[in-house]
Amino acid sequence: MRLLMLDRDGVLNVDRAESVRTPDALEMIPGAAAAVARVNAARIPVAIVSNQSVVGRGIVDAAMLERIHDRLRDALACEGAGIDAWFVCTDPPDRATERRKPRPGMLREALARFRVAPGDAVMVGDAPGDLEAARAAGCRRVLVRTGKGAATQAQGIAPHLLPVAVHADLAAAVEALLAGR
Repeated sequence: MRLLMLDRDGVLNVDRAESVRTPDALEMIPGAAAAVARVNAARIPVAIVSNQSVVGRGIVDAAMLERIHDRLRDALACEGAGIDAWFVCTDPPDRATERRKPRPGMLREALARFRVAPGDAVMVGDAPGDLEAARAAGCRRVLVRTGKGAATQAQGIAPHLLPVAVHADLAAAVEALLAGR
């Protein structure tokens, strides 16, 4: 693994039905920040690859999204963790561009930024769209059971998306990835 790409909601922080609309609504998933710190310590770049249609739908503005991300940066920093690059798509679902997952645009941007071949990159997500984007970009796929992940697994992973490694949470996924599993 030469690049780790992470969805945000449901992987790093609790995925809220009403979306994360303020910094105070951002709640980290236990162990997620420490897992990112482990990847940082292994000198593997970490990129956020996240749809944030709350901006495109006019629910929050770009400045509020940046404040939410500042809160996430602070929560990660408390564990000695950091994100190397942020790829965020604010497209609303009804006006999706190539960047919005399940399309692979943001993942391809991350691959190009870090000059990593798709087969050397891993995408960790909690929803079918994360897995679809990773497949389309040619990256390894990991599903975590946090966020929408348990429901995604229970509904069954589409055969064309396999193989998909499934882990309880980001901490378990990182443990397996760093061990070469």
